[in-house]
Amino acid sequence: MHATVRSVIQVAAASAEDVCILDTEASPEHLSRGTAKYADAMLIVVEPYFKSLETGRRMAALGRDLGLERVALVANKIRDERELEAVREFSRQHGIEIAGVIPYDESLPGAERAEAAPLDFAPDCAAVTAIGELAERVMDNGRA
Repeated sequence: MHATVRSVIQVAAASAEDVCILDTEASPEHLSRGTAKYADAMLIVVEPYFKSLETGRRMAALGRDLGLERVALVANKIRDERELEAVREFSRQHGIEIAGVIPYDESLPGAERAEAAPLDFAPDCAAVTAIGELAERVMDNGRA
């Protein structure tokens, strides 16, 4: 599997116009198997809980050690300002950029139950809108 993923990324990296977004499991294994070799950035999705944030910090350190140009967090399932501030404080303490914030949205579990993509299930929900805005910023200038 890792060899196939590396091949796809390598082909996508051959042209500046091509973009390859890889959604991997929450594990450092894919990084240690060379899938990051052709990556320009790594966005690490975290939730506002210590274990998730700590895992994000470790993944960020590994990404930096592998020489990735950009490593940033995406705060996911944020319910209120208190949770967002917890992620902000953690990112400040560890020097990790926050690329975007995705609010908690009951439409996403609803999409899962309906076995539908969130974009098809609730295209105008807050989470889908925030994900779209993050994607546009990344695509527009390579920075979120």
